[in-house]
Amino acid sequence: MSAIEKLPAEDIPDNGLLRFLTCGSVDDGKSTLIGRLLYDSKTILADTLHAIQRSSARRGLDSVDLSLLTDGLQAEREQGITIDVAYRYFTTGTRKYIIADAPGHEQYTRNMVTAASTADLAIILIDARKGVLTQTRRHSYVAHLLGIPHIVVAVNKMDLVDYAQETFDRIRDEYLEFASRLGIADVRFIPLSALHGDMIVERGERLRWYDGPTLFEMLEAAPAIHSEHVEKFRFPVQYVCRPQDSANPELHDYRGFMGRVESGELHIGDRVTILPSRLESRVRDIQVLGESLPRAVAEQSVSILLDDEIDISRGDMIVRSDELPLVGRNIDAMLCWLSESPLEPRRKYLLRHTTRDSKAMLAAIAFRVDINSMQQQPAERLVMNDIARVSFRLAQPIFADPYAESRGTGAFIIIDESTNNTVAAGMILGTTGGDSG
Repeated sequence: MSAIEKLPAEDIPDNGLLRFLTCGSVDDGKSTLIGRLLYDSKTILADTLHAIQRSSARRGLDSVDLSLLTDGLQAEREQGITIDVAYRYFTTGTRKYIIADAPGHEQYTRNMVTAASTADLAIILIDARKGVLTQTRRHSYVAHLLGIPHIVVAVNKMDLVDYAQETFDRIRDEYLEFASRLGIADVRFIPLSALHGDMIVERGERLRWYDGPTLFEMLEAAPAIHSEHVEKFRFPVQYVCRPQDSANPELHDYRGFMGRVESGELHIGDRVTILPSRLESRVRDIQVLGESLPRAVAEQSVSILLDDEIDISRGDMIVRSDELPLVGRNIDAMLCWLSESPLEPRRKYLLRHTTRDSKAMLAAIAFRVDINSMQQQPAERLVMNDIARVSFRLAQPIFADPYAESRGTGAFIIIDESTNNTVAAGMILGTTGGDSG
């Protein structure tokens, strides 16, 4: 576009931000899929494209190897940089995207858990030659467990099975049977060839029997999580702001409670309850960088000012008075054990939930899930990549929601205090043996 050309006058639709995850088995084409998506949607910078063209030529390839677009981050991991999941960001003009490329190896399931925890949609890749594999079931189970509402099963490498509809139908039927047992409600299927670009952004000429949308069209139409249902307002307090400036008398009585809105929205004048004190007040102002806002919405970082002087500190939570969460010292949860060191039932750990930490001790393991058969098995200990239903006793109560209702206040991590490493991620099912709001 030249400098004198005018931008279009009509309004461009804004479909918001979509976080999606690509996962599946090793060598199923995840990196090539991401590269093709970026290339065909014309969201690769010219210097980046030239770099991978040169790399492809040095390797003696006839065409550009689009999987090299993510190889840079893979190399970073090999050098010991603490990036376990490769993230890519791009925009189409109507929507912004964050792609998380999860490792395919079984031993890196913990990294897939990390990537899935914030995703709105998961693309499960299946090699058309191999069909549904154990890792397909494992990643699907984790995606469902972590509350990803939309699953797209992409049957890749259709070019290697002569674009046969029979192959696609057989894989679709097998996956549907598995998905029904798991309880996955929203699953869609698409045949594609990431290598040749069929059904990624363009439809191509080789899959005429498929009349559904392309992968790009699915992504453009997918709703973001926060747009799907009305959520309860949850505001964990991260910091109490008390500016010290004797020359500015307006700041003498300033007391703002800073943090990130995990879910829901809040307006000036709303009645709120502060947990754990259960004292009530009314919202006097909502500010961002000193500017007043009429409301705060999910994922927004703001300062909240109240009408009343109430003792509030980091770890407390501000909620609307008519939307109280569960409060309790005992929790039931699904747990993904991420550490190479097994769970020690008699040891104390640190449970971190929003901005609140509490000493925690395992109370019981109800069952461990066999990821292949989906059967519930008895277990006395957990090792890396195990998924189990457990209960914890806490030294202090937490203010939580079931994970199915709120990811922000339904999730927690377990920390080994001796190493400060995160050893597990949990999804709260409910609280027991404590007070309920």
